[in-house]
Amino acid sequence: MSRTPTRPARSGLRVRDVVRRFWPYAAPRKGWMLVALLLAAISPALLSVEIWLFKVVVDDVLIPRDFGLFPLVAATYVGLTLVQAVCDGADRLLSTWLSQRFLVDVRTALLEHLQRLPLEFLSRSRLGDVMSRVSGDVSAIESFLVSGASSAVSSLLQLVFFSAALFVLQPLLALVALVVTPLFWATSRYFARRLKEISREKQRRSGTLNTSLEQTLSTLPLVQAYDQGGREVQRYVAEAEGKYRAEMASARLRSLYSPTLDFIELLGALVVIGTGAWLLSQDRLTVGGLLAFLTFLSRLYGPVRGLGSTITNAFSASAGAERVIELLDEPTLPPDRPGAVSLDAGRGELSFEDVGFTYPGSSVPAVRRLTFSAAPGDVVAVVGASGAGKSTLAGLLRRSLDPDTGCVRMGGRDLRDLTRASVRRHVAVVLQETLLVDGTVLDNIVFGRPSATRAEVEQAARDADAHAFITALPDGYDTRVGERGRRLSGGQAQRVAIARALLRDAPVLLLDEPTTGLDVLSARRVTEPLRRLMAGRTTVVISHSLASVREASLILVMDRGEVVERGRHDELLERDGRYAELWHAQVVTGRDAVPAEPVGV
Repeated sequence: MSRTPTRPARSGLRVRDVVRRFWPYAAPRKGWMLVALLLAAISPALLSVEIWLFKVVVDDVLIPRDFGLFPLVAATYVGLTLVQAVCDGADRLLSTWLSQRFLVDVRTALLEHLQRLPLEFLSRSRLGDVMSRVSGDVSAIESFLVSGASSAVSSLLQLVFFSAALFVLQPLLALVALVVTPLFWATSRYFARRLKEISREKQRRSGTLNTSLEQTLSTLPLVQAYDQGGREVQRYVAEAEGKYRAEMASARLRSLYSPTLDFIELLGALVVIGTGAWLLSQDRLTVGGLLAFLTFLSRLYGPVRGLGSTITNAFSASAGAERVIELLDEPTLPPDRPGAVSLDAGRGELSFEDVGFTYPGSSVPAVRRLTFSAAPGDVVAVVGASGAGKSTLAGLLRRSLDPDTGCVRMGGRDLRDLTRASVRRHVAVVLQETLLVDGTVLDNIVFGRPSATRAEVEQAARDADAHAFITALPDGYDTRVGERGRRLSGGQAQRVAIARALLRDAPVLLLDEPTTGLDVLSARRVTEPLRRLMAGRTTVVISHSLASVREASLILVMDRGEVVERGRHDELLERDGRYAELWHAQVVTGRDAVPAEPVGV
């Protein structure tokens, strides 16, 4: 059963660690971030002037009933409003651009990192959880580091401007009002710390829920065939209930958070109104001054709440960053060596020379002392039970893995001295699981060589015995195949995959169980296209089915990572060893999983 990434969850990741790790993705636009911060500073300054004009209207226009000053005040109001509208609009557009570019850059970096991870990582990870990290957790980081920075600066400047205005209006009343502010701050910090753990649990539950749904939908044919829909729904409900409990815990905490701040704000307002009324009766404050003071005060609590939200966002970002950093810290494939060259041309000579490899965290080698060679036209079949090392051999050939000992050579060159991209250009692959992208038939064939012409695509399809059924589809080559090619039959999808490999025209061919999962007729239908694909190429065939590889030039029998027998089919039968034992079990007794025609030349 698959698991989440195995690195232990980080506990207590500090906010400065989040900034240090993810600031490089925002740094290229730091100049525009400064502009956004300046635009965010204009709004509280203009708002302070507008509130002060309200005092002027009350004290100098309404109470003395003098209309003479009103046109100037009104014109000033209109001008300030227009300027603020322009600045707010520009700030909104710029902030959105900055936040979206940050999201694109971080998610692109994550996807590029995932592309460099060993395939073994996907076998032990849950796809839904990985998707949740790339989407929701990255959004939490952005909300703090980019959007949150602008909001925090705006809140801080409002706090400074409005506090200064309170002291200018009435210092004593300002001191009374600001006594409430530390209560706001302390309350926000208390709730924010509790929300951090809840946020981490919510994000973990979101990933688990996505994984459960993805697994159910991807195995729906199996679920329906075995009538396990009720069981799958119960499993999903169990995960959904976990998410529900996390959301409710967050909602309960937040439902206390806002009323608590409202109560503190009410207490502060009542104290200020009482003190202001007394000062008004002592002629130490004007009516306009008191109204402006109350307006500034009501606007002051908003920025304090905003700074509290920034703290909350910081803790949410910390929880999300822990999960994203787990992905970024997963070890990638070995990088190209300094000075690695491109394999621009080659006939496909291939050799494994005393190769050994052990997966990280394992003490048992996956392959050891693996030695063989092949030339163009040769077919090397690798057989053995599950866990024998066949998939590891395929990974070494594609340079998804690099050997710990010995070396793999192509064209006489150590693969580690070649760029990984050039090695992969020289290897065409037909996998056991026919992987097709959710596009058209044409998209899937040109995946092997995007620069190919339409004529080359159609010729590859003809050679793969696929052109006839493709042209019979509703839109021919422009017919969409659906997710993972589900609109095509297994045999049709495999022939599209063979056409893709033919179009790539690589000198080395890797066939990984190419007929497994196909019925007898479909398997025989793809045999001839496979023969055409293998002609003149160095071919490595990985198979559980001995009947399908008996014409191979060389058969390697692997067991526990080692080649225990090697030779041609007839030679191995004469030795009456491990191969003969497997042959008798599969073919003679009729238990061969894929009774297809032999693949070979």
